[in-house]
Amino acid sequence: MSRRVQSVACVRAARLACAAMGISMAAACAVGPDYQRPKVDSAANYKEVGDWKPSEPSDAFSRGPWWEVYKDDALNQLEVRIDISNENVKAAAAAFAQARALVAQARAGYWPTVGVSAGRQRGAAAGGPTLTTDSAGVSGNWDLDIWGRIRRSTESNRASAQASAAALAAARLSAQAALAIDYFELRAQDQLQKLLDDTVVAEQLSLRIAENRYKFGVAARADVVSAQAQLLSSQAQQVNAKIQRAVLEHAVAVLIGQQPAQFSVSASSMRTDVPTVPAGIPSTLLERRPDVAEAERKVAAANAQIGVAKAAYFPSLTLSGSDAYSAHAWSHLFSLPNRVWSLGPQLAETLIDGGLRRAQVAQARAAYDISVDNYRQTVLTGFQQVEDQIVTLRVLEQQAVIEDAAVAAAREAEKLTLNQYKAGTVPYSSVISAQTARLSAEQTALAVLSSRLQSSVALIEAVGGGWDASQRPLP
Repeated sequence: MSRRVQSVACVRAARLACAAMGISMAAACAVGPDYQRPKVDSAANYKEVGDWKPSEPSDAFSRGPWWEVYKDDALNQLEVRIDISNENVKAAAAAFAQARALVAQARAGYWPTVGVSAGRQRGAAAGGPTLTTDSAGVSGNWDLDIWGRIRRSTESNRASAQASAAALAAARLSAQAALAIDYFELRAQDQLQKLLDDTVVAEQLSLRIAENRYKFGVAARADVVSAQAQLLSSQAQQVNAKIQRAVLEHAVAVLIGQQPAQFSVSASSMRTDVPTVPAGIPSTLLERRPDVAEAERKVAAANAQIGVAKAAYFPSLTLSGSDAYSAHAWSHLFSLPNRVWSLGPQLAETLIDGGLRRAQVAQARAAYDISVDNYRQTVLTGFQQVEDQIVTLRVLEQQAVIEDAAVAAAREAEKLTLNQYKAGTVPYSSVISAQTARLSAEQTALAVLSSRLQSSVALIEAVGGGWDASQRPLP
């Protein structure tokens, strides 16, 4: 009975020792620098905004998916398939899952490891009898995080996981923006196809007029040949336009994870207006762009690694314990005379390492400096991209007004010139010139409209697409 009391006392002593060690670990300070976000100076406003003011307010970013600002059902249906089918987005999601698993692995270091064992061995000394030895026991080890190595590792892995979450958001936003740009380019090709179809119809009418005038002897054969050449040129453009549309349709298919052979987008008209996209102010870019958030979290991860490297300078403390039984007969295995137990701490310190730890700390500091520089460069690139798209939208808006006026004038000139040709006051070459000018003006206006829509998507992407750092999950 006294031995059992001693055993219970030993167990209680071990528990008290573990509790004491846990308290000391919690009270200990983790070595290495505590993280502070690198400072980045930002202007009060974007330079290229200037006197350009949004024509209408827009709060699309606060109401739902950013692409809904375009009010296009076909685009909406395509965009929602990005998360499900886009392989790059799925790979980024898997990378985030992997990063979260690494956080769980790091956190496991806070807890002791416990194992059990059981075995049977037969053996004999020289000339002695053969004996069977049975054994069973339990053992445990606990690396006490006195200097914060495990905490810094966990901190680093957590920041890396948050960086992976931001990378996932960046991959998603990039795929969404690429899809919207390709979609609007495809719609521009639909509009170009309709424009060329209408042009061919108009030039067929002009050819009939030239043929009739030639038949009645009031026009030269050259007028008919010129009209035929003009018509054939437009028909060639009409056929060629189908190539680019097919290429864009294939690109959309791949973005949503479909084989081009199994996907198609029916032709449709193109919207004629461009929704206003507010750029906000530069300081908000640090929270609204996922790639900036990713770079910042990498800085935090690198900072924590400095603490991990510094912890190697200090001794490691491990609390180990075991409780085992060994006997030649299984029936008498679990009896006190066959019991062997141990409990105690182990302190270990490296005295000479040839400068290894110093080099590891230097490496960690250099990696931190690299991550800070990359972060600041990412921020600068973000500012540049927003400024680029603001000035592009501002200038294209001004150009669109001029191009629309040019189209109206070219259409009127074509109509007047054709009437003058019917009246016999101008040669057919004037009709060709007017038709060519009208088609060129309409193609340019269409290209400007397409560029404005694509630039509005690029601006949305540049300002983060409505994403916010608060949406980043905590591993």
